[in-house]
Amino acid sequence: MVPRLTHDLTCAILLTMHKFEHKDHMSKALLKLGSRARQALEAIYRLGEASAHDLLNEVDDIPSYSAARSVLRQLLQKGLVERREEDFKYVYSPAISRQRFSKSALVHLLNTFFDGSPEKTMEALLDLSRTGELDIDLDRYEKLIQDAKKEGR
Repeated sequence: MVPRLTHDLTCAILLTMHKFEHKDHMSKALLKLGSRARQALEAIYRLGEASAHDLLNEVDDIPSYSAARSVLRQLLQKGLVERREEDFKYVYSPAISRQRFSKSALVHLLNTFFDGSPEKTMEALLDLSRTGELDIDLDRYEKLIQDAKKEGR
């Protein structure tokens, strides 16, 4: 099964035809996230900020309040979230930009579902377009690819 992809993610796939380089600690930490931690971080981005209780309600893979706290502690130790106290509870927010996280998520998606192949990813996107599950403006993407070629990417 191919996850439903948004327009922005589609653009990112087209513009990420070269290998994503992991030069710093934060990028490596993002790539090494387990499924539960990745889902928790995705929920924090979606909500803007979240407490352990919020994650318990948002992430099906988190079975208990203590598991939610444990995942948040891991994300905090890796520097991926920031914590502040509010009304006798901790609230966590992303410590890195959505763009940076989306690049890591894109690499994870390519590696997990498409053997690291942008070509296989594009084939899947085009299949989704053919079945009507995703609206793709092929002329726009063709221009993006041509622009990337001109820039030497």
